[in-house]
Amino acid sequence: MAALKARVAAAIGTSKAKGGLNVGLHPALEDLGSWKPAGKSDSSTNGQSRSSRGSPSRANGLDNRGGSSQGAHGKQLRDGPNPYFDEKAAAQEPAGRQRMPRQLAFNQKGKYIQQGNALRRQAALEAMKRRIAEQTRRAGIDEDLDVEKNFVVDAPPALEWWDEGLVDGSSYDVIEDPSKLKITTPDSIVTEYIQHPVALEPPQERRPVPTKPMYLTSKEQAKIRRQRRMAELKEMQAKIRLGLVPAPPPKVKKGNLMRVLGDAAVKDPTAVEARVNREIAERYEHHIEANEARKLTKEQKHEKVAANQQKDADKGIYVLVFKITSLANGQHRYKIWRNADQLALTGTCIMHPKFSLVIVEGGQWSIKKYKKLMLNRINWTENAQARDPEKASAGGREWLSPEDANGELKDMSTNECKLIFEGEQKARAFKKWGSKICETDAEAREVLARAKMDSFWSLAKGYS
Repeated sequence: MAALKARVAAAIGTSKAKGGLNVGLHPALEDLGSWKPAGKSDSSTNGQSRSSRGSPSRANGLDNRGGSSQGAHGKQLRDGPNPYFDEKAAAQEPAGRQRMPRQLAFNQKGKYIQQGNALRRQAALEAMKRRIAEQTRRAGIDEDLDVEKNFVVDAPPALEWWDEGLVDGSSYDVIEDPSKLKITTPDSIVTEYIQHPVALEPPQERRPVPTKPMYLTSKEQAKIRRQRRMAELKEMQAKIRLGLVPAPPPKVKKGNLMRVLGDAAVKDPTAVEARVNREIAERYEHHIEANEARKLTKEQKHEKVAANQQKDADKGIYVLVFKITSLANGQHRYKIWRNADQLALTGTCIMHPKFSLVIVEGGQWSIKKYKKLMLNRINWTENAQARDPEKASAGGREWLSPEDANGELKDMSTNECKLIFEGEQKARAFKKWGSKICETDAEAREVLARAKMDSFWSLAKGYS
């Protein structure tokens, strides 16, 4: 404790004795931090300040025992210990987190070389997989060799499971013996009671079909319009008679200006004709403005179309599956994707070297439009030059390029699109529209298995 106090006193004395840049303080500024007792003359003060220069601890008002050499109570504080000095607090180390210098973090030798080698090994592995798939496809040794799997049918059992509770035996050979039949026995499953199954709600009642309004002929529509306009005219005339609505100005046209204006038309026909032309132009502008005000904005049109497509999908989800011989023409791939996006359809397009499979699902109206697109509107025998050759080849795949090895357009005269399945399902199997390039059948089945539609690949392979 004595050593610690001495260090503190020496540090405080040094800071008081010197100013900045190790320059000594002016004698008049040395005793600013010390207390001057009342009644002392300036000479005593100067003497005390001179004596304090020799003792740094007394210049700061502290002695070696921790007491104060000067205080508010005069001699009592100079002789006795300082009541405001806490030895425990002085013994404690200063609290607070000390700032440590930031250490330099060096990367280990060969760290980025190992990462580069790992990336090169991964790229080489992917290239080897593509090369093996291409060799497999060329050799024709795919997983199922384009042959449907032959399922072995098991032989029928000696006794079916639904007859085990009615026959006392292990085969149907004992049915000729009435004593072996469990029909009238007490433990028989056939009783006189009737089991009524639980009635389920018909699915069509949950989606009622709205009734269509009765269609009217042209004469009936004109008659209803005429009656409606007559009623509106009578209502307006009644409001004008009661003074609720001001009377509209006369509708002057070139055919009735003499009858409406009378003498004014005779006096100055030029001014009257100009007035009539001006009123006709104003009525036309008002008509155009009213039509523009009733038009929907671009965002409102999109919202209306999306709402109608959602209503159509709520009535039921329908599925279409198409088998396409080749999708080498990039325009065909673009039309397949673009129309599915505009019609709010979900599904996938599997592109394979042998054939391509397109699965779409959505509402009845959208599905009907897409079916007409795929079977009638698109000319599948047409081939066109690719705008972007690198993108058209889909990563160097020759079978997806519209050109052959010689740079000439491929012959697409035998290309066709066939509908191999059409039906309704409970809910959507895909969240959005997507496409996938598959080199082998295993990849295609794996992609379709996520949506539980891998059976469509077998159906497409066996469809001719």
